[in-house]
Amino acid sequence: MAKCQRNDVGSVVFDRVSTSTAAGSHFRLCTSFSTASFRRKIFDAVSCGGSSRYRYHHDGNVGGGDGTVSSAIRSLSEIVKEREAVRPKRANVKSEKLFDLLKLESSPESKPETKKKEEVLEDFKSVVKKLQDEDLVERRAAASRVRLLAKEDAEARGTLAMLGAIPPLVGMLDLEDDESKIASLYALLNLGIGNDLNKAAIAKAGTVHKMLKLIESESSPNPSVSEAIVANFLGLSALDTNKLVIGSSGAVPFLVKNLYDPHQESSSQVKQDALRALYNLSIFPSNIPIILETKLIPFLLNALGDMEVSERALSVLSNVVSTPEGRKAISTFPNSFLILIDVLNWADSPGCQEKASYILMVMAHKSYSDRQVMIEAGISSALLELTLLGSTLAQKRASRILESLRIDKGKQISDHFGGNSSAPICGSLSSFTNPILGSAEGLEGSDDLVSEEKKAVKQLVRLSLQNNMKRIVKRANLPQDFVPSDHFKSLTSSSTSKSLPF
Repeated sequence: MAKCQRNDVGSVVFDRVSTSTAAGSHFRLCTSFSTASFRRKIFDAVSCGGSSRYRYHHDGNVGGGDGTVSSAIRSLSEIVKEREAVRPKRANVKSEKLFDLLKLESSPESKPETKKKEEVLEDFKSVVKKLQDEDLVERRAAASRVRLLAKEDAEARGTLAMLGAIPPLVGMLDLEDDESKIASLYALLNLGIGNDLNKAAIAKAGTVHKMLKLIESESSPNPSVSEAIVANFLGLSALDTNKLVIGSSGAVPFLVKNLYDPHQESSSQVKQDALRALYNLSIFPSNIPIILETKLIPFLLNALGDMEVSERALSVLSNVVSTPEGRKAISTFPNSFLILIDVLNWADSPGCQEKASYILMVMAHKSYSDRQVMIEAGISSALLELTLLGSTLAQKRASRILESLRIDKGKQISDHFGGNSSAPICGSLSSFTNPILGSAEGLEGSDDLVSEEKKAVKQLVRLSLQNNMKRIVKRANLPQDFVPSDHFKSLTSSSTSKSLPF
């Protein structure tokens, strides 16, 4: 009789034929159970992990059967594949990431790159170590090397700072050698480019006070040293936390001196850097009283017209005008309003027009007396032109100034009629009746006053349009003897500010 055995799968039963048979040792599947039962047993075995060790490929029938077992195995493999396809991939993803990292670490391509980074790091360490060398030449060379490394490499700036390059560079400012000071200053300047942490660390290390000490200790400091100091003030003042430190340290007079420079000793670059640094400092309101103690406001107003500095000068004035002290300093300067109103006519510089209109708008909003001075200076025609030809921002600001001036004009007419808020321009006849007399004579008198006001307004509009036309002709480089046509004259004599001929 045949003897039954179990293999390692544990669920499949085999029938071993007697060893005395001529065919040798063979296995034959028992047919004592159905195909469905066999499929279930195979599936149970695979789900327990047996599929990886026991995988059989059949090209035909197994054990000479009728093909039902072979089809069962094929259907079973399809089920297994479907389950593996919908199985969560999270564990596989993690293992793949780990595999990639290990592969990257062991890959031959990453070794040269890692070696290169190690060499760069060792080079940085060597440079920082030389900054502390007792040999002055070595320290100066190391500072120049830091300046070069940090010039265009943001990663190098952070690495050198973390390795401790800032304190020895700041310490070099105490040396007597000007070349060492200049090398140190420009190295610090480059370390702070685009790196706020380095800017804060440089200021915290006492750089600001050491630079001012260099200026004060010499009656006529080396121009190259002064230029490097101005550049450092510009870089450090870009950080908000440094603005108060620099402003209260006494740096403002030094910057104004390099900007004002009546002897023309400072280069154009130094003046630009000083003006930009003063703009950064003027953003902080606490620095404005310090700025007003210098000659900066008169210089800036007189400098308007020099297109190299005009827009930046107007930017500083835009910050200064935000405080009452600043507005007073501007309004008390002779012809300040005439200068600013003239800027409104710079059609070729929209940025200057926008900043000048902002300054005038703030001053007109805050002070009645300033509004009166603006009217006397002839601001109305310039504002009308700006509302037509200026940029969108300049037009809005010019309109707001005109609104402030219109309100003042309405108040004046209202006061003239004894405080009646409905009097002058577009009220009914009853609104012009004198509340005291109540007579026809009073009504006729009020009508006369209204007609006078209308005539004055028409005259103002006509003059404004004519002045605008003259400016447009001048800017268009037309002949000076150009005479507007009769058609244009008729339009200007009958048009209002709301229906201009262009």
